[in-house]
Amino acid sequence: MYFIKGALAGGICCGVTHGALTPVDVVKTRIQLEPSVYNKGMIASFRQIVAKEGAGALLTGLGPTAVGYFVQGWFKFGGVEFFKVQASKALGDESAWNNRVAIYLGAAAAAEFIADIFLCPLEATRIRLVSNPSFASGLADAFPKIIKQDGIIKGFYSGFGPILFKQIPYTMAKFAVQGIAAEQIYAAVGKKPSELSSGANLGVALGSGVIAGVAAAIISHPADTLLSMVNKEGAGGNGSITSRLINLAREAGIVRLCLNGLGPRCIMIGVLTAGQFALFDTVMAATGATKFHFVDPANPEGH
Repeated sequence: MYFIKGALAGGICCGVTHGALTPVDVVKTRIQLEPSVYNKGMIASFRQIVAKEGAGALLTGLGPTAVGYFVQGWFKFGGVEFFKVQASKALGDESAWNNRVAIYLGAAAAAEFIADIFLCPLEATRIRLVSNPSFASGLADAFPKIIKQDGIIKGFYSGFGPILFKQIPYTMAKFAVQGIAAEQIYAAVGKKPSELSSGANLGVALGSGVIAGVAAAIISHPADTLLSMVNKEGAGGNGSITSRLINLAREAGIVRLCLNGLGPRCIMIGVLTAGQFALFDTVMAATGATKFHFVDPANPEGH
């Protein structure tokens, strides 16, 4: 039951946070796809979209975002917990503690790969709706249209390579940095999690989540830009997925891939990741689950 509770908590925390930040994601995607139009920063781009299309445009893609990231969060957080616990059992407490960063990285990579198989079609649908709001009225309308127009592979999995390239390093950084950052925060205040109130532990989750989110956003941003571009109708020509990605990368250039929309994305991912870890811990506690922590044999009560 522990892993089901972890998966449920992960689905809730990812679905809620990504859904709540849909307006920021809409602006970020527009900046990435149309930099010549949306070139005056995040706030100005918000105003441009509202003035041209109305405030409702900021919620474009909310359906596939909430559903897609609930499913992804289920497999990602649930998978990370599963792989962490299994690795710890196999290695023993001392070896697991000494190799916890490697376990964080490996567990995150494996869980994210599985999660992305389910996320990719919904992310492709979200980007199609954001880049062309007139394409469909929502998730239920867009899905069959994409299948009819492009087929399942081209329509839903053109961005599978970029989404892996984006999400796997992002998730590896997210869980490893958050885990280490939380350890450092506890060390700085000279307290163990068991010695702090639930509110203080929530504060640690939020603080370490912000640090992890910004680091993960920077690492994964070039692939995020490429993913936004490849899911735009007709982008990169009509060749294979690989040739389309190469064409788009050449067309964009390294500076645009690394920097376009990076500011909004750092804000979005920093807030989102902090919210995710805080919500995850809260939901786990509400279900009666005791969250797994690596055990330092020299300090069994520590993180």
